[in-house]
Amino acid sequence: MTRPLFYGWVIVAVSFVTMGVGVNARTAFSLLFPPILDEFGWERGVTAGAFSFGFLVTAAVSPFLGRLMDHRGPRLVIELGVGLMAAGLMLATLVQAPWHLYATLGVLVGGGGVCLGYTGQALFLPNWFVRRRGLAMSLAFSGVGVGSIILLPWLQALIGRAGWRAACWVMGILVLALLAPLNLLLRRRPEDLGLEPDGDHAPQGSVAVNRTASNIVDPAWVAVDWTLGRAMRTARFWWIAVGYFSGLFSWYAVQVHQTRYLVEIGFSPTDAAWALGLVSLAGIPGQIALGHLSDRIGREWVWTAGSLGFALCYVSLLLLPHAPTPTLLYLMVASQGMLGYGLTSVIGAIPAEIFQGRHYGTIFGTLMLASIVGGAAGPWVTGALYDVTGSYAPAFSLAIGSSLLSALAIWLAAPREVRAVAGRVPRLT
Repeated sequence: MTRPLFYGWVIVAVSFVTMGVGVNARTAFSLLFPPILDEFGWERGVTAGAFSFGFLVTAAVSPFLGRLMDHRGPRLVIELGVGLMAAGLMLATLVQAPWHLYATLGVLVGGGGVCLGYTGQALFLPNWFVRRRGLAMSLAFSGVGVGSIILLPWLQALIGRAGWRAACWVMGILVLALLAPLNLLLRRRPEDLGLEPDGDHAPQGSVAVNRTASNIVDPAWVAVDWTLGRAMRTARFWWIAVGYFSGLFSWYAVQVHQTRYLVEIGFSPTDAAWALGLVSLAGIPGQIALGHLSDRIGREWVWTAGSLGFALCYVSLLLLPHAPTPTLLYLMVASQGMLGYGLTSVIGAIPAEIFQGRHYGTIFGTLMLASIVGGAAGPWVTGALYDVTGSYAPAFSLAIGSSLLSALAIWLAAPREVRAVAGRVPRLT
């Protein structure tokens, strides 16, 4: 294995660990949600709103995060996330009022999560791979699944034994001790080390470079130096924004409320916690397979598969009260994890195909504002609709429609019409 290719996979491995710990520290809100409700007796909409409020605050800084990545690189961005998340988790042990919850598990953990999670990683990972872009990103993001099956049941057991405050404290220490030194290995792009994407190591004009450039479908579009202002004047930018808002609305609505919902319809807290962990575990083969498949058939097809996975997940949840069988529960887990989590394998690749260039970080960071707002709206709307109606059915039905809209929007953005994936590029002779 050549040094360029080896270092690219080192970057993927670091992202794998960072995602496994960082994203699951954020996801753990779903496990903290029930004991916080039981301790304080706050309304569900108010309590779940801390998760949503954190998203809204990070949405405001997401474009700045992309600009920071363009100018300073991933080490500063990721280490900033480590500090914010560790501080939020540790300070959460002092919560006594709703605004404390919003400031710690909301703003600080949410701010750290956007740096460590899908947004932060997708700001620089696409630079390291072109032909293997979907596979590389899906391997990195599959760390979420590995982390979930290890961390979430362990955290649930810790919550049951020592309380939710102790769980926050331990998780904060883990984030700081493991991720702070590890992410010093990161670099923004292979060119910073005199390397090229996909392990190619050849001078300009060589076969390797031509192979990377041969996937261009629309030369006039690619020739544009895409700034944020130019991108925002295109329909493609706004269709991606709609697709990301709708997709993340559905994703985080179920992620936050799933555990409580399963307990209320008769499953034990332990089974509900394992279900949440198994969703991410099922996402490991799903993400990797769909990411690799996106390099062969296109990003739109994989985004559609993920959106339909979330729709099927919500249908299963709606049916579970009437038929609370293990089979239906496993169907919910598989559709959400193996298909739904496949969205992550192309969330960075879609805008990279369309707006690749010097300002990609700023453009992607701004697009992620839409996804973050969607992720914030999902849990809040779901909790508020429950408070009004006394049922999750209206909110889950709304999320099904949101998933279908997300798939349609990405087809209209049409990354396939700008750059073809490797599987659609004729082989050079």
